[in-house]
Amino acid sequence: MFEGRGKVEDILERIKDVKVAVYGDFCIDAYWFIDPRGSEVSVETGLRTQAVRKHYYSLGGASNVVSNLAALEPAGIKVIGVTGNDIFGRELTKQLHALGVDTDCLIEQENDFDTVTFGKPYFEGRERPRIDFGFFNKRSEETDHLLLEGVRNALKHSDVLIFNQQVPGSITNKSFIEETNKLFKEFNDKVVLLDSRHYGHRFTNVYRRTNDLEAAILNGINAEIGEVFKLEDLRQYALNLYSRSHKPVFLTRGWRGIITVDEKGIHEIPGIQVLKKLDAVGAGDTTTSALALCLGAGICPADAAEFANFAAAVTGQKLFQTGTASGSEILQVAEDADYIYQPELACDRRQARYINSSEIELCYTSVPTGSIKHIVFDHDGTISTLRQGWEQIMVPVMIKAILGEQYHAADETLYHKVQNRVLDYVDKSTGIQTILQMEALVEMVREFGIVAEEEILDKFGYKQIYNAALLEMVNKRIKKLRADELDVPNFTIKGALAFLWRLKQKEVKLYLASGTDVDDVVAESGALGYADLFEGRIYGALGDPAKYSKKMVIEKIIRENNLAGAELTVIGDGPVEIQQCRKHNGLAIGIASDEVRRYGLNIHKRERLIKAGAHIIAPDFSQYKQLISTLFRQ
Repeated sequence: MFEGRGKVEDILERIKDVKVAVYGDFCIDAYWFIDPRGSEVSVETGLRTQAVRKHYYSLGGASNVVSNLAALEPAGIKVIGVTGNDIFGRELTKQLHALGVDTDCLIEQENDFDTVTFGKPYFEGRERPRIDFGFFNKRSEETDHLLLEGVRNALKHSDVLIFNQQVPGSITNKSFIEETNKLFKEFNDKVVLLDSRHYGHRFTNVYRRTNDLEAAILNGINAEIGEVFKLEDLRQYALNLYSRSHKPVFLTRGWRGIITVDEKGIHEIPGIQVLKKLDAVGAGDTTTSALALCLGAGICPADAAEFANFAAAVTGQKLFQTGTASGSEILQVAEDADYIYQPELACDRRQARYINSSEIELCYTSVPTGSIKHIVFDHDGTISTLRQGWEQIMVPVMIKAILGEQYHAADETLYHKVQNRVLDYVDKSTGIQTILQMEALVEMVREFGIVAEEEILDKFGYKQIYNAALLEMVNKRIKKLRADELDVPNFTIKGALAFLWRLKQKEVKLYLASGTDVDDVVAESGALGYADLFEGRIYGALGDPAKYSKKMVIEKIIRENNLAGAELTVIGDGPVEIQQCRKHNGLAIGIASDEVRRYGLNIHKRERLIKAGAHIIAPDFSQYKQLISTLFRQ
């Protein structure tokens, strides 16, 4: 996998010399936002009208591929396709011209052809059934002849041709595919990247970009939308497709990444974890465009796939649009990407392998143990349960902030939409600083648009509301602890203190790093009686995210102690610390703790910790002797 900016910057620079052509179904997406406040009953029909408050149009289908190409600034873009003589076709052509695209081979067919348009009405923030234009088109033989001439010209003068087909029935003359295959054979040394939903089995001499479902169908499997395929099956599907043409195959798997096959074998590019709400619309087009530009620039298929993976992660975060990824945005993702590791193992506990019949799970056949000198612990949920239930406090705070005065009046559909959005974010963000979670809350409040802009608090205002509710709960628990009404084991994960003491005896340097404010971490670890084991090496949030993060703590420890690999170990129950550990090549141990019982496995935590990259999963520290033996190879 790429490290740092260097390789991505080199690719971006080389892309600028590429001339690319796109054949495809050129479409436009029409967004219509309906507001019932402007509706009336029609005098003519007696029916209530649907008043559109706002509308806009963006490039879709092969047009969106072109948008993504343009965002990366290649030397030239040529399009080969058809529009109708209609208002949507004129808007599409205008937008392509605005991108500086050569549209000389964008043919306007006068009869029997409407510009393919996807009408997307939105009502109260939710998309209604789509209204489609152009699904009864019939291309004339004259149009096909002109298209084939355009393809021939592109193969002669462009570095790469994207052959993109997305609309069912868009190729109406059988001979068109036969003639196209003749051209692909004639220009066999040219890079032709095929991305076809419905005719993939009929094209030859092409590089392929396909998804898991399409790959299964191309392999003769009777598969359906939503089906989950085994990784070993997908590898074989990709190998089979490669064997047909001996040209690279790119099998995209959504959030699970990309499988690439070329003459060097199989390359697996992991998916990328993002905290923001995702919209997969257009991500496939982004992948196709990024792959094509890389291949046209002579980038090897494996590196092309990784670059395309970064680009798709950018557009997946852009809502209500078929977005594009600029070079600077791709660089930003590549600099600090959080990869999704072993999704198959994470989602299927049946694949788990345990150490010596214990409850400690080895996530890899080879784990870098034996050289541990420094261990960084997360606090809440890893050692302490004083803050157990923080999610049950944060979630209502966030929901109330998003719904504002509509909190009690919102219908069940809207309430659950907000609730699901919040629950998803809280789950993914476990372990980061509270102030960053509140920063995300501000974005979510704006995303839903229910609260007026002038009434939205800043991140500090929301943090104050959350902290007040949380500390009320924590202080009550500490009071019970000091009054001997409850004991330390009531607020710590089973075996945690014994494990800490054993590590201390082995002269391992211990660190405590939390997303909680540092004064609270010191006070709570002191109240539970183990603060001294860390000898002052306790870190927490300082109010300013620029001054503290777990990443900064880990980098400081590595730098000051000249550590390498598993000399640094990180132990935590949240994805953030595990991800940072993997980025710095340390040993990552996930504690999939049940914070209510304080022992036993939390299956949900196990999944997210494995995806974050944990080498080892333990439910708690009750089997700390076995864990010590494994870590130090005793």
